[in-house]
Amino acid sequence: MAHYRASESKREQFRRYLEKSGVIDTLTSVLVVLYEEADKPNNALDFINLHLGAAGSGSADTESLRMELADLQQKYNLLMEENKELRNRLMQYEQLPEDGAAE
Repeated sequence: MAHYRASESKREQFRRYLEKSGVIDTLTSVLVVLYEEADKPNNALDFINLHLGAAGSGSADTESLRMELADLQQKYNLLMEENKELRNRLMQYEQLPEDGAAE
């Protein structure tokens, strides 16, 4: 009987450790995603590994993606400015022949 209580205590400690470190929450959220998946994957283990990898991706990935996003946003803004400028120029050139044709 004492052996049973010792193993139960170890289980409880391990459960608290998993809870405290966020493992249970992460596993639960991945299993919920799998449950809600309309088309269940052929290999559930691969699905879980893929989603755990995504859930566990480090902040370095996130930071690099944020930097890339900021860079692309800046390029986008410059291209939009250039586009606007070129459209204005084009409108000027398109208006010139109409004025010249009227004379």
